[in-house]
Amino acid sequence: MDKRIYKTACHICHGSCIAEVTVEDGRVTDIRPDPEGIVNKGRMCPKGLLSRELIYNPDRLLHPMKRIGARGEGRFRRISWDEAYDIIAENLLAIEKKYGMEAVAVAQGTGRHHLPYTARFANAIGTPNWFEPGSAQCFFPRIHAGAATFGYMPSADYYSDMNPQVMLVWGCNPSVSGADGESRYCFLDALKKGTRLVVIDPCKNNLEPYADHWLQLRPGTDDALALGLLHVLIFEELYDRDFVENWCSGFDKLRERVSEYPPERAAEICGLTAEEIVSAARYIAKADTVAMEWGCAIEHTPNCFQTVRAIALILAVTGNIDKKGTMIESMHVLDEPELLEDRLGDVQRAKRLGEHHKMLAGAHKPFSSAHIPTVFEAMRTGKPYPVRALMMCGNNGLIGFADSKRTLETWMGLDFICCQDMFLTPSALLADVILPVCSWLEVDSLTASPGGSDHIILCQQAVVPPVGECKPDEVIFQELCQRLGKDWGAKDLDEILDKRLDRLRTFPGYEDYTLEKLRETGWAAVPIEYEQYKARAARGEKPFNTPSGKIELYSRMMEDFGFDPLPFYAEPPESPVSRPDLAEEYPLVLTTGTRINAFFLSEQRQMPSLRKMNPWPLATLHPDTAAACGVKDGEWIFIETARGRITQKARVTDRMKPGVVNCQIGWWFPERPDLPYFGAFEVNANVLTTMDPPFDPCMGTYQLRGLLCRVYPNPEGADPERPED
Repeated sequence: MDKRIYKTACHICHGSCIAEVTVEDGRVTDIRPDPEGIVNKGRMCPKGLLSRELIYNPDRLLHPMKRIGARGEGRFRRISWDEAYDIIAENLLAIEKKYGMEAVAVAQGTGRHHLPYTARFANAIGTPNWFEPGSAQCFFPRIHAGAATFGYMPSADYYSDMNPQVMLVWGCNPSVSGADGESRYCFLDALKKGTRLVVIDPCKNNLEPYADHWLQLRPGTDDALALGLLHVLIFEELYDRDFVENWCSGFDKLRERVSEYPPERAAEICGLTAEEIVSAARYIAKADTVAMEWGCAIEHTPNCFQTVRAIALILAVTGNIDKKGTMIESMHVLDEPELLEDRLGDVQRAKRLGEHHKMLAGAHKPFSSAHIPTVFEAMRTGKPYPVRALMMCGNNGLIGFADSKRTLETWMGLDFICCQDMFLTPSALLADVILPVCSWLEVDSLTASPGGSDHIILCQQAVVPPVGECKPDEVIFQELCQRLGKDWGAKDLDEILDKRLDRLRTFPGYEDYTLEKLRETGWAAVPIEYEQYKARAARGEKPFNTPSGKIELYSRMMEDFGFDPLPFYAEPPESPVSRPDLAEEYPLVLTTGTRINAFFLSEQRQMPSLRKMNPWPLATLHPDTAAACGVKDGEWIFIETARGRITQKARVTDRMKPGVVNCQIGWWFPERPDLPYFGAFEVNANVLTTMDPPFDPCMGTYQLRGLLCRVYPNPEGADPERPED
C-alpha cells in the first residue's frame, strides 16, 4: 500500500488551518489538524475535518456538462472538455465581436484560492466587469478604508508577549467564523490568556462570559455608535494626546465633526442608553492595549465606508496602532499574483460599470471591481451598454446576491452563462455550460495569514489527483485564455506561485526558499516588526502611506475624490426612522448574516455530517417579539419584507434585542431537486433583501441589514423529508 501524509492548508473557508492529510493509494483516508500548525495548533473546524464527505460526495460534479433543456430546468448532458471550451469560446468571441468584451461579466464567489486569478482572467480577456459580492459588501470596504486612513488595513496582534488587554468585537463572532486567516483560534487563545471584550452585536452569544460591555444596537446604526464613542474619547480627553499630535492629521476637524454626536444622540439612534456608550468608551480608553475583530455586519449599509472609517478611528485616537497587543501593520510577506491590469488599457478600464464609486471601481485601484447593481442594470436594459454573458467562478449568486428574485429575472435574459463549481447549485441550474472544479484537497495555492498582518505564508497543495475530470479554476482560466487567443501571462500555475515567493526571499533565512520546500513544511513565517512607522520616519520616509504621511483622521484621498473626508452618520434608507410608513406594515428590524460553524455561506449542505449538526435554517427573535407575533420556539415561521417572504424555524431567546429578527443566510436544500431551485426561494434570506439605490458613494454598497420585516406563523410548515444520513 502506498501511504503518505501531507501537510497542507485547509482553505474550505477563509480560514487556513494546517492539516495533516493521509493519502493511501491515491485516496484521502484521514484528515487531522497538524499539532504543530502555526495558525491552528492542533485544531480544526468540522468543515475541514469532514472534507472526505466533500471530495467523495456522490452528488459532486465530475464532468463538463451542456444544458439541453430550458434555462433553469436542470437538464444537462455530459460533454468533453474540448466541446465545453469550444462552446464557451464561440459564444464569448461572438459577443466580443458584436458588443465588445466589456459585455462579458466575470463573477467571483468567496475570496479563496481562485480570487486573484478570477480578476486576472477578466483582465486577460479584456473585460473590466469583474465583481464578487464581497467587493462592496464584505471585507473590501475595510481594506480600502484602512488604506485611506492608515495606508494599510491593520489587524489584531496575537503574536507578541503582550496579550490584548481589551478586544473590540464589532459585528462578528471570531470564535466560530475564522474568516480572516487564523483569527478564530488565536482569538480563543487570547480569551484564555485574559483578554476581555467589548462586543457590539444585537444578539448575545457564546462570548457573553468574556464581555464586560455588550452593546445591543439597532442593526444599521454602527456609524452612530462609533461617532458617539469618539465623542466621549475626545471631549473627555481620553485619547492618546502624544500619539495624535505626532502621528495623526486632521484631529481638530474630527473633533468638530464628532461634536455633533454626543452620547445622548448616538444612544437615541442606536437604541441604547447614553451611559452604555460612555461606560464602554471609558473602558476602552483605560486599557493599555486594545485590538479589534470586525466583521461584514458593518459593511451592509449604504454608509458602510464612513462606518468603517469611524470605527477605525477609535483605535487611531487611542494610539492602539502597530504596537504589541494592538492593531498591527502587515509584513507583506507574500506577493500578490500579477493581475494583468495593463491588458485592459485606459479605454477598457474607463468602461468599468460603476466607475464613479471610486473606492470600489476607480481606475487608480490595482484590484478594482465593477459595481454589481450597475452590471445587473446593464444586463436588464442594455444601459449604458449591453452585458450579455456571465462567467461564474465559485459563485452561487441566486443565494449570495441581494434580491434573489430580481437576480433570477436578470440572469434568465442573458445570451450565455458558464458556471464553474463543485456541485449543481441553484445558480448552476441557469448555466449553458457547467465546468467541474477541484476541492481544496486537489488544488495548489498560497495564502498569506492573517487577513491584515500577512506575516505567515500557508501552502495549500494538491494531495490527490482531481476526482473524475475536475480541474482547478486556475487551470481552467489558463486553458480558456488559450482558446480565446488571449495571453494568460504564465506557462503554468507553479510559475505564478513561485514568483509570489520573491518577497519572502528578501527575509533572512529564506533567500533560497523554493515552492517545493514550502510544500514540505506547509508554512513559512517571518518575525513581526512593530512600530514600522517610527522606523520609516527615522529613515526620512513617510511614516504612513497616505497623502499626509500620517494617519488621516481627515482623509485627503476622500477629499480628492469628492467624498466627505470625515465620517458621519446616515440613517439606512429602509428603517423605522426613515420609512415610518413602511414600518406600520413591517414593524420589525431584520438583520442577516450570522455565521454557522458547520457551513461556509451557501456551501457544504451536501455533507451529511454537517447537515446533521444544522438540519434547518433558523430565525432568531426575542421572546417578547415572538409572543407579539404569535410564534413559538422551534416552529416554522414566515419572515416577510417588501420584496417577498421566506420560511425558517424560529429560535426564541432572550439574548436577541427585542424588535429585531436575525435570519440565517445561505440556505437551500440540495437533497430536494423536486423543489424549484432546490427550495432556495423558500428559505434564502436574500429573497428579503434589496439591491436598490441609494448606494454607498465610495463603495457602491447596498442595504442588507436594518431592513423592515414582519413575522407570523407558517401553518403549513413541516420538516421536509430528507434522505437518511
